[in-house]
Amino acid sequence: YDAEVAYMDTCITVLTQKLADLGLEENTIVVFVSDHGETLYDHDCYFDHHGLYDCTLTVPFAVRWKGHLTGETRLDDYCQLKDVVPTLLDLMGIDAGIGFDGRSMLPLVRGGERMPEPEFYITECTWERKHGWRTPEWKLIVSLEPDFHYREMKELYNLVQDPEEYHNVIGENPEIAEALEKRLNAWVEKREKETGHRAPIYTNTNWNGCGHFFESHDEAYNSMHIGDPGAAQKLQAGNK
Repeated sequence: YDAEVAYMDTCITVLTQKLADLGLEENTIVVFVSDHGETLYDHDCYFDHHGLYDCTLTVPFAVRWKGHLTGETRLDDYCQLKDVVPTLLDLMGIDAGIGFDGRSMLPLVRGGERMPEPEFYITECTWERKHGWRTPEWKLIVSLEPDFHYREMKELYNLVQDPEEYHNVIGENPEIAEALEKRLNAWVEKREKETGHRAPIYTNTNWNGCGHFFESHDEAYNSMHIGDPGAAQKLQAGNK
């Protein structure tokens, strides 16, 4: 993993140095983002990106524009990929006349304020078919079918007391889980009405290559694998 990080750092250096060599630094905005975070030794996933834990949801969002953004500013605030375009347009002074779902981060960069999002929807349909609802204090994860890690179908984490999300407290807080799930379902229903389409997470029956939803953890375990089946057996051996 350290070698991969070093390689990425080298590639970024080559990119930024090339812009400098071409004299393009002052009219080129460089943005670093990612589609997902990574589970390293977290939650028995081992160097992949399964589930909806914060280690997988967290991605970098860094902007570099020589002569326009000076110094180094680090923001401790929720930011989502939907905020990238509004932020860049704001940075360039462009009013696109579009009502974006996301919001510019520039007010925070410039020392101002931006009302934090109190809650938002999270979803995955890569190795596990799940969605959930996150607030600053709580995260609810609802599995729509069993997964090959044999996790419980519903998980609730207190992010204040358990920021690494290792203690599922849904049994002690059923009323909180129920309230969050109502918020989750209401948001999905709202989006379905707005788009005129059923949420894809309910209809994509072939996401796992099997053509149907898994009915048991064992079925998921025996169907999903990373690379070849032999490597999968080694990776999954400690999860049962």
